[in-house]
Amino acid sequence: MSAGVVPRERVRVAAPAARSRLRIPAVFGTLSAALVVLVVVSAGSGQLSIPPDQVLGAFARAWNDGVRALGLDALAVTPGAAIAHVNGEATLWLIRMPRLIMAVLVGATLAAAGVVMQGVFRNPLAEPGVIGISSGAAVGASASIVFGLTFLGPLTLPVLAFAGGLVAIVIVYASARADGRTEVVTLVLTGIAVNAVGGAAIALFTYLGSTQQREQIVFWQLGSLNGTRWDDLAIVAPIAAVGITACLFLAGSLDLLALGERQAEHLGVRVERLRVVAIVVIALLTCAAVAFCGIIGFVGLVVPHLMRMVLGPGHRLLLPASALGGSVLLVAGDLVARTAVPGSELPIGMLTALIGGPFFFWLLRRARRRSGGWG
Repeated sequence: MSAGVVPRERVRVAAPAARSRLRIPAVFGTLSAALVVLVVVSAGSGQLSIPPDQVLGAFARAWNDGVRALGLDALAVTPGAAIAHVNGEATLWLIRMPRLIMAVLVGATLAAAGVVMQGVFRNPLAEPGVIGISSGAAVGASASIVFGLTFLGPLTLPVLAFAGGLVAIVIVYASARADGRTEVVTLVLTGIAVNAVGGAAIALFTYLGSTQQREQIVFWQLGSLNGTRWDDLAIVAPIAAVGITACLFLAGSLDLLALGERQAEHLGVRVERLRVVAIVVIALLTCAAVAFCGIIGFVGLVVPHLMRMVLGPGHRLLLPASALGGSVLLVAGDLVARTAVPGSELPIGMLTALIGGPFFFWLLRRARRRSGGWG
């Protein structure tokens, strides 16, 4: 073989590897750009319209105020156009930005919880609602609404929803654990039972409540980011940061668990401890999201599977990509929810279900064509 000639077999191997290396920054770059564009567009959209250049100008001024407060004047940027409307600044910073940041956080937490859930169950059809967290949270929220509980002020409903989700996961885990081990099948079946009991409890509260309380329960279950405040973000943001960081630390173990429980144990993974930690992280992330925004389904199913199709099953890439994709999906969904019907707002949980339901059917058909189903 003459010098400088590359064997044909090596070219065939190198081409997919090069495409894979290029795909990773392309995916993350596209998702990041989409998130930035959606945040700017969404911040300016609504009954009071704010042009994008004025939104960017407001962001620039907020950035300058922050860096100057830290004594980092060198990082200040050129301020852009000022917001022309007299109520524009208040609308942007007191109403829209808390809501947008909450959408980013909730989308990321639900998607990350979905990735970990699918990794622990070793099934791409798993999602956090399977083990009863959402139903438990809905029971806590419904009880708060029907009984008029206000002992924590505006935080009473989200705190009781959070507690209800944690109680549900404790019941599911305690029921599924036997002889120091947790059977995944038993965990799923127990979650289905808890979901059924939770549904019955919600129906009872709906029956006992007044017309206004019934409407509030139904609207809460449909999911909404309306009314988000900065105080709510102060609670959700630390939980989201800690939970997503914990998910990233679990990534390597989840990759080994994909080989099978016995193989993972031979490679040093303590499978039972991994499962316990993963369930705790899933519960915290899901409860934090559901408590303040109601039930928003299918984000933990759709986004992880889409990212897995693009990037492959490796959790070190799958987790951050899914968190970013979840944020993009929920910010886009919230934008549609606020602007699709003039003078009204659609429940965002309904929109995610409209997206996720058809995708779920397609996923089932795709699995059956490839391998005859999941059995």
